[in-house]
Amino acid sequence: MRVGVLSILLFAVVAFLSLEVEVAKAYLHGKTRALIDYANKHGPYLGIVIPNLYEMDPLIKHPSYKASNLVIDFQGRRFRFGTVDNRKAILVMTGLGVINAGITTQLLLALFDVNSVVHYGIAGNANSSLSVGDVTIAQYWAHTGLWNWQRYGAGPEDKLALEENGDYTRTIGFIKFAEYTKLSGGCKSADNYLNNVWYQPEEVFPIDGTPEDRQHAFWVPIDPHYYKLSKKLLGLKLDGCINTTTCLKRTPKVALVKRGVSSSTYLDNAAYRSFIFDKFGPTPVDMESASVALICLQQRKPFVIIRSLSDLAGGGSAESNEADTFSILAANNSVKVVVEFIKSLPK
Repeated sequence: MRVGVLSILLFAVVAFLSLEVEVAKAYLHGKTRALIDYANKHGPYLGIVIPNLYEMDPLIKHPSYKASNLVIDFQGRRFRFGTVDNRKAILVMTGLGVINAGITTQLLLALFDVNSVVHYGIAGNANSSLSVGDVTIAQYWAHTGLWNWQRYGAGPEDKLALEENGDYTRTIGFIKFAEYTKLSGGCKSADNYLNNVWYQPEEVFPIDGTPEDRQHAFWVPIDPHYYKLSKKLLGLKLDGCINTTTCLKRTPKVALVKRGVSSSTYLDNAAYRSFIFDKFGPTPVDMESASVALICLQQRKPFVIIRSLSDLAGGGSAESNEADTFSILAANNSVKVVVEFIKSLPK
């Protein structure tokens, strides 16, 4: 008898939850779905993906941007519709880090008729030959936050756990923590229980591939045509002053660079900056761009990434190195380059 009562109660709870889900689906289908369908009838759009509001604000205030009355809120994201230089665009803020950037870009491309993506913002700098305020367009992006952390005692000659299954690889390389141990007392050698971290490529499942049949990608190239168009931006005049009293010693410039890297880590450490530059040769280091690149790769969408340098990661430059000081200037310069890039696109 007790089992029968429990079964009835369980059935009632499941039925109630199912009803709630169906009501929610009906609401989405009736209201949000109608707005999405309306938007897509007027597409396609240029998707503009932006990490934070202070990086979005200069674009919203730019005279080339005209906002429409259409705004769609979905899954915690706000999709703003308008035009940039009379080109239809959707602006969306991702929030901090690679997970937020990946989720937002996936939603953008899954929900809306988007033919290409522009991602922009500020970044740290790992390349001491460039300076604060410079705007970079990297040809390749990699996510350097997927690691296989090797157990203590194992070395480069030892296979990684699950490497034989094809899950992990030693081809990209590693950082050995003991090489960054500060020695004292005349000691000439040191060990470190943190051992080695091996960098790994991401698993990629392209929309035109076989479901569950994984591919791998580490360096993801931006669209080659967009990279070629970016050369027209060299020589663009950028801002070098925050106000009448705070200016950079050198006028910023647009620079086409080979590589950029991302991970969900705010990099403000000179030792790791030196390692990452010696190992991978990036200029911009940030927390979102590689996610945007990987999602666009999976979705087969052309994209470009424009990042303005706000600081030399970890310090060491002659002038003020605080991102707090120059982040607004860097954001303004990135928007200036983004607008000029969009103007160069065929209408």
